[in-house]
Amino acid sequence: MGESRRVYSTAEGDLRTPADRKPGRRTAPPTPGDGIVRVSRETSGRRGKTVTVVRGLPPRDVSEVASDLKRRCGSGGAAKDDVVEIQGDHRAKVAACLEAQGYRVKLAGG
Repeated sequence: MGESRRVYSTAEGDLRTPADRKPGRRTAPPTPGDGIVRVSRETSGRRGKTVTVVRGLPPRDVSEVASDLKRRCGSGGAAKDDVVEIQGDHRAKVAACLEAQGYRVKLAGG
């Protein structure tokens, strides 16, 4: 049986494919297109590890900004799906670096 088989739900009668119901598949929350870069701290889904997350950057700047922030914070990270992730809690340092580069920055979350 391949991935093309249909799965019928008796509750609502909707059609779903197995790919629609894979566990652990999450999408990032939508980013409002207001020109503000949001810097937050996340631990969920990362086995308790803290990660600084930057959302709202222009897509053309993501990889360059990620490289610069990783170097300035002295830690690893990744740039994927227009989101920059820096390992560790570096919200204040990341916000200061982004403001110095001319971005409007807000600290989001706790």
